[in-house]
Amino acid sequence: MFLHILMACAIFCSAFPLLLFLRNLKLYSAPAQLTNPKIESVSILIPARNEEDSIAACVRAALASEYLDLEIIVLDDHSEDRTPDIVRQITAHDERVKLFHAPHLPLGWCGKQFACWVLAGLAAKPVLCFLDADVQLTPCELAGMIAAMRSGDSRLVSGFPCQITCTAAEQLLLPLMHFLLLGFLPLDQMRRSLHPSLGAGCGQFIVVEREAYRLAGGHRAIRGSRHDGILLPRAFRRAGIKTDLYDATDAASCRMYCNATEVVRGLLKNAIEGIAARRMIIPWSLILFLGQILPLLLVAYIFGSGESLLLRLLSLAALGASLLPRIIAAFRFDQPLASALLHPFAIASFLAIQWVALIRSMLHIPESWKGRTYSHARD
Repeated sequence: MFLHILMACAIFCSAFPLLLFLRNLKLYSAPAQLTNPKIESVSILIPARNEEDSIAACVRAALASEYLDLEIIVLDDHSEDRTPDIVRQITAHDERVKLFHAPHLPLGWCGKQFACWVLAGLAAKPVLCFLDADVQLTPCELAGMIAAMRSGDSRLVSGFPCQITCTAAEQLLLPLMHFLLLGFLPLDQMRRSLHPSLGAGCGQFIVVEREAYRLAGGHRAIRGSRHDGILLPRAFRRAGIKTDLYDATDAASCRMYCNATEVVRGLLKNAIEGIAARRMIIPWSLILFLGQILPLLLVAYIFGSGESLLLRLLSLAALGASLLPRIIAAFRFDQPLASALLHPFAIASFLAIQWVALIRSMLHIPESWKGRTYSHARD
């Protein structure tokens, strides 16, 4: 009887995200191709702290954007490397690029949120594009994102760039972002409702109307957060302003982390504002364990213990339901297929990181990122 209960839980918890993922795939589309482009004025705003390896490629890719009257503002956030020197060399050859230096970080602010807030104050254009320094835009797609925003009723649009993953840790964990987004966020309800809990985005690439940004309080409304991808859209929604998501796989690319240490530290730094929050971690752990890890355990046990053919088929169905979204995502979003096949191990690793983040927060162990230390005060 207990085995049957486990099987029912595994089938339900794997089938639900599969069905929602398949439905969301039809809704999570790239902006329509531009046919009669209108020249838009946009400020591309790039916070940069110790980004000497990526900043030149980021700025030059942004400069190649088409159908835009643009300015690019880079805010050097007290870098300890050659970041400002590299940008300064580019400004000498293209007047559209401007370099500024960040003021002293005020108490209670996250470094990135303060940098973005300062950048917004420096911008002169009616559209703001917040771009991480490790993101490279493709020439036409920013104009397409702006056109999509203009044609709808959302005043903040975002999307996940194509994630470049090279090391094993990157390939195992980073592709989970599409699974967690499309498997658990109902995009149709997100577009019908202004409820903050349905807000989501990617902090690597966010486009907003300047006036809406001001009305929502901008990054000042989330000044202590390290999770702008989720919390900035929610701030807009609390102000009564709709937000939306588009598939940005063809719009931009990003190498977010470069090794296992960076992957783990990167996931730890904002986990407590998401799944690792005390009120969230137990239900999320149960849902993900039952639907994404348990099917593999059931297959191993049932085939090893000689259970009935029906149980064998049901266990394979549950495992297939857990793997199918990842396999589809591997082809749709240019992700490693091996990562999809190792999905149960990816989920187990991801949950372990969430629990480590929770334990660290309970022990008041701060997280460090790019030379700054942050407490867990927002948990």
